[in-house]
Amino acid sequence: MNPIQSSITRRHDIDAVRVLAFLLLIFYHISMFYVQGWGWHIKSEYQYEWVKYPMLLVNQWRMPLLFLISGVVSSLLLRKLGQSTFISSRSRRLLIPFLFGMLLVVPPQAYIQAIANGTIAQHFGSMNYLEFLVHYFSFKGWPANSFDGSNIGITWNHLWFIPYLFVYTIFLLPVAWVLRHTKLEALFNKVGSVGIILIPVLLQIMWKVVFDDDKPISHALYDDAYAHAMYATTFLLGYLVSDKTELWSRIHNLRWPALIGAVGCFTALMTLRAMGVDDGWLDHLKGIITAFNQWLWLLCILGWAKHWLNKPISYIAYANKRVYPWYILHQTIIVVVAFWLAKLNLGGPVEFALVTAATVIGCFVLTDYVIARNRTLKTLFGMS
Repeated sequence: MNPIQSSITRRHDIDAVRVLAFLLLIFYHISMFYVQGWGWHIKSEYQYEWVKYPMLLVNQWRMPLLFLISGVVSSLLLRKLGQSTFISSRSRRLLIPFLFGMLLVVPPQAYIQAIANGTIAQHFGSMNYLEFLVHYFSFKGWPANSFDGSNIGITWNHLWFIPYLFVYTIFLLPVAWVLRHTKLEALFNKVGSVGIILIPVLLQIMWKVVFDDDKPISHALYDDAYAHAMYATTFLLGYLVSDKTELWSRIHNLRWPALIGAVGCFTALMTLRAMGVDDGWLDHLKGIITAFNQWLWLLCILGWAKHWLNKPISYIAYANKRVYPWYILHQTIIVVVAFWLAKLNLGGPVEFALVTAATVIGCFVLTDYVIARNRTLKTLFGMS
C-alpha cells in the first residue's frame, strides 16, 4: 500500500490513481451516512434516495481498483527488493498499522454504533468509553447486532482491506515464481486488445458461477470465497500488467472504447434496476453486464491515468506519502463527528459539509502535525 520508492520503477500514474482511489473511498464512506435504504454503522436523520446513483456508479469497481493498484505496486516492489526483503517490508507496513488501527483507532466506531442503536442503554444502562474498552477487550461477547462484528466480540471495520491484501501478498510469492518459471507471465504481454477485455471478464463470470455471489460479502476473511476470488483476481491482474510495456500501450489505446463501454454497461444496469429485474434470463444478463461494467471502468481508469497522469505531480507525491494514515483514520473521524453533529439538527447540506470538512481537516492535522513528526507514530501508521 506504499508509494513506489525507486525513481526507475516509479509509475506516476499509478501513484495518482492510488491517491484518488483512497480519496474516493473516504467520500464514499461519508456518503454512506446519508444514503437512503443502505445500512451503515450510524445513519443521519437526513437521508436521500438520489445519493444511491453516484454510489452505484463506483460501487462495483472502487474496491477492485484498490486491489488492482496494490497488485501493480506489489509487483514493482517484489522485482526491486527480492522475495525476502519484499515480504519483510510488506509485513511491517501492513501488519503493524493494521494491529495498531484495530486496537486503538477502530474501537470508537463500535462504541458510537452501540450507543446509536440503543444496545448500551438497553443492556448496560450506561457505559463510558473506558468501561466499553474493558468489556470490548475481555471478549465476553455482546448482545446481537451491537455493532458490526459484535458476534465475534471485536471488529476491524474499514481496515478489512489490509488483512485481505496481506493474504494475497503472501500467496503472490509462489504464484509469481510459477508464472516466471513457466513463462506464462511473458505470454501475458502478448495478449491483444480483445483478450485484455475478455479474459478478466470471463474470470469474474466464472467466479459468479462457481461461488454464490448472492451471498453478502462479509469482509470477515473466512467464509468469503466470492470476495476472495474477485479481489485476488484483480490483485493478480495488477501484478501481471505492472511492467508490461506492450500491454500498457494497448490499455492506453483502449481508453476511449473502455469509457464508452463502461458508460453503456452502467446505463444498461440502471435500466435493468428500474425494471426491477431479479430472476430469469434478464438476471443472468445483468450478471454478465456487471462483470463487463466492473472491468471496463478499471480499464478506463488505467488508460486515462496513463494518458493524463504519468508525469511528476508535486501534490500527488505529497499525498501519496500520507494516504495510508488518512485511510486508517478517516472512518473513525466520520463516525464520531457525524454522531455528535447529528444531535444539532443542522439540516442535510450543512451537516454534510461539516462532516466532510471535519474529516479532511482531522486527517490532515493528525497526519501532518502529529503522525509525520513522530518516528514511532510514522511506523504505526505505515509512513516509514
